[in-house]
Amino acid sequence: MKDDPKVSADVKKSLYKPCAADEYAIDVTYASLTGSEAPDVIVNVMTCADSVGIGSYVYRRSSGARDGYDNVYANEQPSVHAGISKGELEISTQTYAPSDKVCCPSGENVVVYRWTKDRFAEHEKYHTDYSKTTVAGGTPDDSAVSEG
Repeated sequence: MKDDPKVSADVKKSLYKPCAADEYAIDVTYASLTGSEAPDVIVNVMTCADSVGIGSYVYRRSSGARDGYDNVYANEQPSVHAGISKGELEISTQTYAPSDKVCCPSGENVVVYRWTKDRFAEHEKYHTDYSKTTVAGGTPDDSAVSEG
């Protein structure tokens, strides 16, 4: 990642020093998202202080290369997190009202991507307004918007 031109200088800077001892604020997951024979690598980079996502990336094994990987997805929108849902790439970002603290976002945007030919294409997106979820932490009410 330190040599990847799609990774910003700010994110790279966070990779040079561990948060504590030898622990970095980075999460790596392997999954089959692109149909490649080798598993794809999903990398989430977070801040040390509060584990807020500062970058999410997907790397795919380079065709014809044994050890190389290509960055096929990059998102450095604040509070980003990449995951897997039903074999598809799911990107979530927290949404904040002007008065929200970092600990307490007002909602969440989720975009689901499918691998199409040689890139990720948006398949579905939706927003959850946390104020419209049940007090017990249940599911959003019917006012959640889904686009697809």
